[in-house]
Amino acid sequence: MPLVDVLRVPLSEDLSGFLALLQHLRVPCRVSEEADEQVLRVPADVAFRVLELYQHYPQGAALGVLPEQSAQPSNKKVGGRFWAVLKRNPLTLLVLLLTLLVAVVTQLGDDLAAVRSLSFLDFRLRGEYAYFASLEQTLAEGQWWRLVTPIFVHFGLLHLVMNGLWFWELGRRIEVFQGAVLLIALTLGFGMISNVAQYVYGAPGIFGGLSGVLYGLLGHCWLYQRLRPVPAYALPAGVLGLMLIWLLVCLSGLVETLSFGAMAIANASHVSGLLAGCLTGSLSALWARRRSA
Repeated sequence: MPLVDVLRVPLSEDLSGFLALLQHLRVPCRVSEEADEQVLRVPADVAFRVLELYQHYPQGAALGVLPEQSAQPSNKKVGGRFWAVLKRNPLTLLVLLLTLLVAVVTQLGDDLAAVRSLSFLDFRLRGEYAYFASLEQTLAEGQWWRLVTPIFVHFGLLHLVMNGLWFWELGRRIEVFQGAVLLIALTLGFGMISNVAQYVYGAPGIFGGLSGVLYGLLGHCWLYQRLRPVPAYALPAGVLGLMLIWLLVCLSGLVETLSFGAMAIANASHVSGLLAGCLTGSLSALWARRRSA
């Protein structure tokens, strides 16, 4: 059976413990060095299980911890799993913690004084009206952070929870398979692209959320998986369809109509993020195929 890529880690990371664990479980595997990475390959039919195993036991048998040793892990082992997840996904968790902190500071978007410092454009409130600075003025004053920071601002608990769950689902896959550096580059890049698109195609206003980034990460995983299938980007059944259907529903204006205008959808942010993600996913997959040829 042909082997497929399941994991890419820096050369500095010690895989001996995990390889010993795979050997103990009699899983065929092969490790090779490509550029500045170690690439682990296993049979396609066990690839996703191996990836999940690595997320729980990154040091494998080196820790003396084997999956079959206990059907009901002790509190100590549960704690060990938590730290293992933290070790494997530090950037994903950092983004989520930062998003949560901003939600607390801005009171989920209710504190406009706090939102103002993170919004795409500076604004001033006079009575019931908001007056926005121009983008040229904002950048001339050196407020470049505003190109990205709206992604951390969420309006309402449901908005925060849903975006947080999707970022965890997609972000950790990219961080484990392609690394934290790429994940932060994609997060910031998709954030900037989606924010600028929303500003260009929407009226001046206050917008925020990780949705544009999420559609970018979705597009990245989707096209990478289409061009170079890997278990890390094999999303659960229905995820892709659900998010694309939701995008079409939002574009139709149905959500805003049913909410009587109380819920504004940043459609330009979603579409631009998805297109950018499809581009990065395609380029990444083609580059990986060329390197392994």
